[in-house]
Amino acid sequence: MSTDRYQLWGGCFEEEPSAVLQRLNDSLAVDARLFREDIEGSRAWAAEQYRSGHLSENDNNAIQEGLNKVEKDIEEEMIKSGRLSDPEEDIHSVVERRLFKYAGDAALRLHTARSRNDQSATDTRLWMLGNLPKMHATVKELITVLVNRASREINIIAPGYTHLQRAQPVRWSHFLLSHAWALYDDVNRLKEQKSRLSRCPLGSGAIAGCALSIDRERLATSLGFEDLTPNSMFAVSSRDHLVEFFNWASLCGLHLSRLAEDLIIYSSQEFGIVRFSDQFSTGSSLMPQKRNPDGLELIRGAAGLLLGDAFAFSCVIKGLPSTYNKDLQSDKELLFRSYDRLLDCLKVAVGTIATMEVNSERALSCLDPGMLATDLAHALVRRGVPFRRAHHFVGEALRRASTLSVDLKNLPYQEFHKICPEFGTKEELQSIFSWETSVEQYTSLGGTARAAVTHQLDTLKAWLGQPTEFTCSK
Repeated sequence: MSTDRYQLWGGCFEEEPSAVLQRLNDSLAVDARLFREDIEGSRAWAAEQYRSGHLSENDNNAIQEGLNKVEKDIEEEMIKSGRLSDPEEDIHSVVERRLFKYAGDAALRLHTARSRNDQSATDTRLWMLGNLPKMHATVKELITVLVNRASREINIIAPGYTHLQRAQPVRWSHFLLSHAWALYDDVNRLKEQKSRLSRCPLGSGAIAGCALSIDRERLATSLGFEDLTPNSMFAVSSRDHLVEFFNWASLCGLHLSRLAEDLIIYSSQEFGIVRFSDQFSTGSSLMPQKRNPDGLELIRGAAGLLLGDAFAFSCVIKGLPSTYNKDLQSDKELLFRSYDRLLDCLKVAVGTIATMEVNSERALSCLDPGMLATDLAHALVRRGVPFRRAHHFVGEALRRASTLSVDLKNLPYQEFHKICPEFGTKEELQSIFSWETSVEQYTSLGGTARAAVTHQLDTLKAWLGQPTEFTCSK
């Protein structure tokens, strides 16, 4: 074997792998990001070997001191270059080879009864437990931005849409909170994954378990896990926690995409309800007047990529035999890519929404009296007219208004009265044509009346004030 490339295997091989296999096999460019977790797991493994009587105190001390130096060296290189130039195939080999430089033969004892199968599975779980809190906090930050805007802009009334057609007037706050509640569910879904994620695979070996007498519960606790994996074959093969995360990321991305699409539409000149700050807009290389919502468009595009990564990994694992197979090496590439992409999208969404301007007058001008057709039907219902009949009468009024080339509000009173006397007096009829009166009808929980929106705001603010962080127990 090559003397400049430290491998954790190869004793029975006479030839080196081909260059093309090495290129496909080597994962250091990706898993170098796990160096802290790999060293953390190695510290705990050496300490457990020592506590269980399988490693001398001197060797344990040498390993612990050596790992501290290795971590410092790698950290400095990553800060300086953003990558490692070691020739090894993965971060596990790099750490062990560098440890040998500081700890000598003691380093050769570190891997006793441990496999890269349980080592890699542990590293990935540790990385997720250490980094998902940031994702969790950023989603909550976006909810906070939406809630703060909704509180300030509760007086703005805007058109609500179904089928992208004008439907009914709603409070702008109600629209913002509709997206906040979707993200609220995302926060809770992410937190629900923690109990399944926080199970320690270390001590499972390659497949059969650990041949040495060790205390896996103590080992798991020392690494900050809440529990340990109950079966060694399951431990090294299961990537369900990654499937859960990918599916969660794709759903969160979908929610961001729908929010982005709404705001893109509302920022168009045809709508003109929102305007984005210079920080979160771009221009055209040809047309000087253009102001493009590229950040939101990139979020919208990223949602498809997140969905693709989720589907791709499920395809990778769907037909794998037990237990560990090298196909699983792709998990980290997809994990880091999805994590980074979604976190950037969340940050762009936070910045875009926090700095955008809302044109309340323009929002009001997008309303038209036809959007109060349902209000007219409700008025008839309150006077005893069955809803199906009331719906028909209002439809007749709309048709008559179109024939006379007027809007519903300016249809002569006599026309309403001719269609249905239960429309009431002229004054009663005209009182219906009020945007404020319209939204204030919907007082039930979840509605767009001020009291109902305020209840939503109070509920979300109370929740945001609670300690719901995604934290490790360590």
